[in-house]
Amino acid sequence: MTLQPDDVLDARDLPCPLPLLKAKQSLSRLAAGQVLEVLATDAGSWRDFESFIAQSAHEMPAREARGEVYHYWLRKGDGERSS
Repeated sequence: MTLQPDDVLDARDLPCPLPLLKAKQSLSRLAAGQVLEVLATDAGSWRDFESFIAQSAHEMPAREARGEVYHYWLRKGDGERSS
């Protein structure tokens, strides 16, 4: 799946929970419907982003692991359910 991100966050080499916290900050600067691509190397981020999306109004249309780098595409939702 090829998604054209509106912004890219390089969170590689940041320990948990920083990739998720930085992603939340980046999402807050985007308009609803825009896509953020996050690059992370923290293995725990796979579970962290899954939980975050389940509890928020945002969507994760795609995610994949490329070697030791995890790529997440997050689409900003219209509002927040919770954080």
